[in-house]
Amino acid sequence: MSSQLALPTGWVEAHLETVALVIQGQSPPGSTYNLEGEGLPFFQGKAEFGDLHPIPVKWCSAPNKIAEPCDVLISVRAPVGPTNLADRRCCIGRGLAAIRPLAGMPSKYFLYYLRHTGSLLAKQATGTTFKAINGDQLCKHPVWIPPYTEQKRIIEAIESNLTKLDAAVAALKRVKSNLKRYRASVLKAAVEGRLVPTEAELARKEGRDYEPASKLLERILKERRRRWEEAELEKLKAKGKIPKTTTLEQTALEGDKKHQWKAKYKEPKAPDTTNLPELPEGWCWASLEQLSSTIRNGYSKAPRETSGVPILRISAVRPMSVDTSDIRFLPLPIAAYEGFVIANGDLLFTRYNGNPHLVGVCGLVKKLNQPIVHPDKLIRVEIVTGNVDPGFIEIACNCGVSRSHVEKRVRTTAGQSGISGGDLKAMPIPVPPLLEQRRVFFEVQRVWSVADSVERIRGHSERKCTFLKQSILKAAFEGKLVEQCSEDEPASVLLNRIEAERDSAGMESSRGKKGRKGKMSRAKDC
Repeated sequence: MSSQLALPTGWVEAHLETVALVIQGQSPPGSTYNLEGEGLPFFQGKAEFGDLHPIPVKWCSAPNKIAEPCDVLISVRAPVGPTNLADRRCCIGRGLAAIRPLAGMPSKYFLYYLRHTGSLLAKQATGTTFKAINGDQLCKHPVWIPPYTEQKRIIEAIESNLTKLDAAVAALKRVKSNLKRYRASVLKAAVEGRLVPTEAELARKEGRDYEPASKLLERILKERRRRWEEAELEKLKAKGKIPKTTTLEQTALEGDKKHQWKAKYKEPKAPDTTNLPELPEGWCWASLEQLSSTIRNGYSKAPRETSGVPILRISAVRPMSVDTSDIRFLPLPIAAYEGFVIANGDLLFTRYNGNPHLVGVCGLVKKLNQPIVHPDKLIRVEIVTGNVDPGFIEIACNCGVSRSHVEKRVRTTAGQSGISGGDLKAMPIPVPPLLEQRRVFFEVQRVWSVADSVERIRGHSERKCTFLKQSILKAAFEGKLVEQCSEDEPASVLLNRIEAERDSAGMESSRGKKGRKGKMSRAKDC
């Protein structure tokens, strides 16, 4: 506790070793570990901690150091400070210490006190591989001790307030889960023609015609071929094989032999619709390859610079988002990365990820304000814009049949999951008429904006709950949470009683060693 704070009336400050037994953990031989429940539960560190009590995952048949029920367990290495309360007799390894309050003081007072002051212990930790504190640092940790009856009142007040806050946090977590389900249901409705009125419905209502998606797809495929031919002509011109004045219209009128290069064009494959669901009126199925002019892996060499040309990290792409600030840097001028520079309207898919659920998810590039390269672990898809809305394709690729297509094709090798560009090319996409695509996209954006606002409020409220928990503990251990009673026995009398018991028990030290005359008293419950 801060030396600037005055002790409340009737309280005393003491070292932890003065008011409790401090038992340093020790790891038993590995041959005594088991998973079958033989011996005592064996806890090695924070990894086994729950909210209040540790959760056994292994046992020890020949324990060295033992904690008793109601002992406070504190992590003393990697990390320092987290606490739990032993709910059974158990073996403790060197990552833990057990704290056993003396003179019948309640363990929960020390549990909450150490949760309040654990950061002070963590600041003392040293070590290169693992940060840790030693036994002396823990034993000399200062503890503010109120009168015994006030300790009881403090515990009751802390738990009453924390119960209310925990209920609020649980409600906020339900809001988070509900928002996630709500977003998923909105996307599902968007690609099934249920989010906005379909173009066919509006056309009938307004007594007009409309262009179905099948006609739109024909136009997309023509535009796709035109772009390919235009790019091929540029390549041929660069090699001097086509006169610089020749236009696409002129070459179309000349002999087939001169223009056999056009036969190299490969029509994109349509999706197999045998097992695909029926679409709303005016919609059609298309493959991602049919809707795109380019599907390409990114730049394969690893970034090694701290400044230069930015290149995205794989973590920059998540479902329905691209974080263009999540970057590293490449050393060469931007011209060296031609073909790997992303543009507004591109879709970026994760090609590899350690988490299979994040493989093949995509985000739309928008509001790009500088040239950025995409890495080999991302796949760039350039949509045939003008005839299809990239925002709608982003929605479709992250849900429904389209997303299921990717999930079924994810392959995992050596802990790394991935997909190929070929997997993406064959992805089936439900395509509505163009105006309907745009209405769907704008409606999803509107709903997303509302959901984002709710999520910000929820996140702020959850952080406020965390702050309030800290404030409750702070008030408790400054003597401000409960009223003080002049009739309470001062804590100094309690310390005198502990010292007398120590002498009577023949204690050689306060660190868990006892003499021949007997044991010191401790709490009968937590």
